[in-house]
Amino acid sequence: MSVWDDLDLLLDSPSSLSVTSNTRGTVKDKANFKVEEDVAAIRKAIEGIGTTEKTLIEVLAKRSNAQRQLIAQAYEKATGRALIADLEGDTHGNFEDLLVALVKPPSVYDCHEVIKAIKGAGTTESTLTELFASRSNRQIKAISDVYLAETGKLLIHDLKSEVSGDYGKALLILAEGKRDESSFVDAAKAKADAKALYEAGEKKWGTDEGRFIDILCHRSVPQLRQTLVEYKNISKKTLQESIEGEMSGNLEELLVAVVKCVKNVPAYLAERLFESMKGLGTTESTLTRILVSRSEIDLLDIRAEFKKLFGYSLYSKLESEVSGSYGDTLKHLSGQD
Repeated sequence: MSVWDDLDLLLDSPSSLSVTSNTRGTVKDKANFKVEEDVAAIRKAIEGIGTTEKTLIEVLAKRSNAQRQLIAQAYEKATGRALIADLEGDTHGNFEDLLVALVKPPSVYDCHEVIKAIKGAGTTESTLTELFASRSNRQIKAISDVYLAETGKLLIHDLKSEVSGDYGKALLILAEGKRDESSFVDAAKAKADAKALYEAGEKKWGTDEGRFIDILCHRSVPQLRQTLVEYKNISKKTLQESIEGEMSGNLEELLVAVVKCVKNVPAYLAERLFESMKGLGTTESTLTRILVSRSEIDLLDIRAEFKKLFGYSLYSKLESEVSGSYGDTLKHLSGQD
């Protein structure tokens, strides 16, 4: 039985969509943190002849984001230059992208990932799906605030012109960041929702996508967990199996992602990491995004789910897939094996 079919433990386990503590991260505040020493080390690494990548990794991958913000401020005060600009000028490729990601505040980094996904020709739906399915209301609101501050425009408004159809409808509801957050579970409503979903999909010819979108994108996580259990009682299939059988394309991917994140955000992100390293070539942007953005939230849980799902550690997979300074930094972030 796959991790996605087991609904028994669901109702009692905590959800990362509502967790606010960072005790499950791999990166913590460094004890005896001395910002001047770190700035001096980074300057030496950047301003010397040839960049000392090892120093940059030692400092930036082993400090919390809050500490990196202090380093960036002190660096600019001391040199008159922005740390991000100097990193961009002095490193390159995936390693550069990773260091820059580490120096940005989390909401700014998430926002820039959204901008990258909607900019230029074509939209990267998989990135939008991952971000809006796995982020809490608070995180989504922070992304929107940064977007408004940087572009002077509303994120929802710009997304509207980039995504369309049922996929667009569902994504825009999630991007409003207004999912119900109460912990109260209405058992009767869960039964009624499960029945409505069954009748909108499995039971009829053709699918009423709107009903799926409405229920999955608005209800609270505890409420949806109860609905998933009720759905399986009625349908004998999991809701995920029904969505996969009834829908296709971006909408299917988004609604499956929503269901997976309702169950277990770390397992969903562990799967995303695995997919990004599967087959020929590695999708470095996905690797970077997940390891950076979850390193202070739930990367310990993502590691545990990765091992459960695939039978080997995330660290060993990184060892075989990524190399050089980029690989070393990712391994630092993931924590030792």
